[in-house]
Amino acid sequence: MREFDAIVDEHTRYLVRIAYLYVKNWATAEDIVQEVFVTYFQKSDQFRNEASLKTYLTKMTANRAKDYLRSWKHKKDVVFETIFAQTKGTDEEVIQKEHLASLEQKLFQLPLKYREPLILFYYDEQSIADIAQYLQLNENTVKTRLRRAKQQLKEFFSEEGLEE
Repeated sequence: MREFDAIVDEHTRYLVRIAYLYVKNWATAEDIVQEVFVTYFQKSDQFRNEASLKTYLTKMTANRAKDYLRSWKHKKDVVFETIFAQTKGTDEEVIQKEHLASLEQKLFQLPLKYREPLILFYYDEQSIADIAQYLQLNENTVKTRLRRAKQQLKEFFSEEGLEE
């Protein structure tokens, strides 16, 4: 049982973030990860060590998230959210959600060499040294790419008049 607790403690945060990238809802992402751990614990004997445990759990999480996105519950939630989005929140909340959606869209328009360090630094909260090691780059190269990525995002928003 301690082994399972250690696995949960080690991988939960990362897997929730992976699930969130698919479903864009923290509560749903947490539910998906709980389901992944339950499934893993029930069928842990099927894990053949062909890949790392982290890779195996990540794949399970991604598959479960995709299943959720195809589910009737998700489609119903999207329709409900679309119809009632304007009445649920204040104008500021709606504007903030639009800004976040725009930021996400612009982020994925960046070239991979800029997007990857940006995600690892801000989203995965890795240090510049860790990112440099992971990407097999010099630390100064990582800093330069982060600076250029932020500059490109700033330019995207200034072109649209969204810069504040």
